[in-house]
Amino acid sequence: MNQIVTLTAELTADSASRTISGKIVPLNVEAGSTNYGKVIFASGSIEIPDAKSIKLLSQHDVKKPLGRAVSFVESENSIDAVFSISRSQRGTEALILAEEGLQSGLSIGAEVLKSKIKDGVTYVSAARLVEVSLVTEPAFKSAQVTDIAAEEADKVEEAVSETQPTESEIANVENTTPAVEATPVEAPAVEAARPTVSMAYTKPRIEITAAKYAENTIRAALGDEDARQYLRAADDTSDNAGLVPTRQLQEIINPLGTTIRPSIEAISRGVLPDAGMTFEIPKITAMPTVAVAAENAAFSDTDQNSAYLSVDVKKYAGQQTFSVELLDRTSPAFFDELVRNMGAAYAKATDAAVNAAIITGASLDATTTATYPTAAELLGVVARGAASVYSATLGLSNPFARNMIVNTSQWSNIMTLNDSGRPIYTASQPQNAGGSVSPTALQGNVAGLNLYVTPNTASGTDTDGSILIVNPDAYTWYESPNYRLRAESTAAGQITIGYYGFGAIATKVGAGAFKNNKA
Repeated sequence: MNQIVTLTAELTADSASRTISGKIVPLNVEAGSTNYGKVIFASGSIEIPDAKSIKLLSQHDVKKPLGRAVSFVESENSIDAVFSISRSQRGTEALILAEEGLQSGLSIGAEVLKSKIKDGVTYVSAARLVEVSLVTEPAFKSAQVTDIAAEEADKVEEAVSETQPTESEIANVENTTPAVEATPVEAPAVEAARPTVSMAYTKPRIEITAAKYAENTIRAALGDEDARQYLRAADDTSDNAGLVPTRQLQEIINPLGTTIRPSIEAISRGVLPDAGMTFEIPKITAMPTVAVAAENAAFSDTDQNSAYLSVDVKKYAGQQTFSVELLDRTSPAFFDELVRNMGAAYAKATDAAVNAAIITGASLDATTTATYPTAAELLGVVARGAASVYSATLGLSNPFARNMIVNTSQWSNIMTLNDSGRPIYTASQPQNAGGSVSPTALQGNVAGLNLYVTPNTASGTDTDGSILIVNPDAYTWYESPNYRLRAESTAAGQITIGYYGFGAIATKVGAGAFKNNKA
């Protein structure tokens, strides 16, 4: 099934004609950070239907349209667009936010039809534009607003005043709760405009009704100070329960999921064959020999032998089932977060599988060390590991160990290693340091090896393999693009979203990795 990918660029707004224009996506060179990771679009890869059919939304919320596209122009390096902004209050606020640089990004939603992954970057060769949104932070740093056009001040004020409700409309609000929720006022804007209130004041006697509260909420957003005073006085939840709304921010707190895969990054990558659940790689198992031979003596005679290394393809899959009510009535943020979290779960499962395969194939250090090795013991592991890996991978194009993979417990220990109190790997003067390890980064350098810290494996300290010395060419991860699959079960009234992909870890030279031997 095709993927929907969102990525952002930056814009310009023009107030005279109520237009916003700018680069919506660079082509060929700049990798943008999207909900599917880093993406590069090729020239001619994005199919754009009739411009008027493309809406400009606010923050990818289909319930918050701002305007429509006027035109799209594709050059060799980018696609630029012009959007006509609605005369609604939301449209006017969008022009103001763009002019003030508070929302200076354009984000596209595109249906990916054809792509391939190389070195962690998705290269898109065919896609279809679905929508464009005005956003706060663009994924593509080069895609900024370039022009903002609004009408003269008197016309803008007229347009704003036209959005204010009539008396009859306000009266209707009193009896219709959804109308209060549907006012075009952004809650954060009202909160931001509210000054600090001293706790020592006399509360005025005011009439508090749902209609009055709705009216003053609108007027406060338009700058009416009397309306703001009304809201401050009305914000006594003990006296006016139900009239003071509880706002929900768009940000989502998620301390659980991450899409990083350090163990996979520490080894080589390959493209998964297009068919089959196994594939084979020829491997030399015996070398011919050459030896000193006396005159008229027979040559050293040892046959070269080879065999096929068989690699199994595994499926990594997960799903979530939910009701059609949740599908139809939830915020779009639910689906964004759901897909991101399923991607994080996929990343954790594949990274853990690769880490386990390296531990299984790695040579065990003949020397035991403490659970948390001292500085001298750690250098011993590195030295013995480097020699062992070199001997095992002499035939590879680069036979040297270049990477070290550790779990979070070993990462913590490495940062404590010191020489008479002076940190060895977190030194403030790096010219005297034995490497570079930071509590703010999961990559660094230890004794000449590139350090990779994986949070995707158990951080326990009682097993071998919490420190791995690796020649990345000895292990290769083969992977297909990830897929999303949605199926509806009408009988049960439920929706199932599945996320899956295929991957294979090839242990080309098991002894190309070396693991610590815990005492």
